[in-house]
Amino acid sequence: MPKREALQQEPSTGNVFADLGVADAGEHLIKAGLVIRIDRTIRQRKLTQAGAAEIIGIDQPKISAMLAGQFRGYSVERLMRFLVALGHDVEIVVKPRKRGPGELRVA
Repeated sequence: MPKREALQQEPSTGNVFADLGVADAGEHLIKAGLVIRIDRTIRQRKLTQAGAAEIIGIDQPKISAMLAGQFRGYSVERLMRFLVALGHDVEIVVKPRKRGPGELRVA
């Protein structure tokens, strides 16, 4: 068997979208975090995509596409409204950063 070459690794910035050079990487990371929460809620509530779509107010194919990672067409605000429709409180907290630049995140 031929020897395998060691894979080259690069340190991550903590944002895969930034690592890939995607424009508006911070916004994409926030959207991805919100979509993960939407998906988790749908699963925890044992909803079908059709049931979730009815609650959220969009059609099932759009739910399917969003959960498959196609969420560019949704604003952060709209994704937050989806979470509210699914029974979550959404808070926006602004606080001073102790060190370094500020960051956006979904907690």
